[in-house]
Amino acid sequence: MELVVMPEELSVFQVADLAMLDLSVRPLFLGVTDEENSVVAPTDSVPAETIQRADDWRGFKIAGVLDFALVGILAKITGILAEKEISVFALSTYNTDYVLVKAASFKAAMDTLSAAGYEVK
Repeated sequence: MELVVMPEELSVFQVADLAMLDLSVRPLFLGVTDEENSVVAPTDSVPAETIQRADDWRGFKIAGVLDFALVGILAKITGILAEKEISVFALSTYNTDYVLVKAASFKAAMDTLSAAGYEVK
């Protein structure tokens, strides 16, 4: 399976109002619930005012479009990284999954996934 390295540094943050966001930024992941507005976006696009913020994330995208009938793809990747004590922040879209790791663990994550047979590009 091919994993594509996302080139940008990412931040995970919360905002009080979604109007504070530039919705044209890519990648942009929104989680809106009755408790929070949670966002993942390139670090250089984070608004000045946030409720909470965690910088220094890097990401991998699972290449291609994943069929909903496929089982365990994300679990396998996160399990491999967990065995090496690499913490993850996982995201899913309609088409595919994304796995974020802290920048300090990014090279170790790439090496670990490559050693497990994933093609990391």
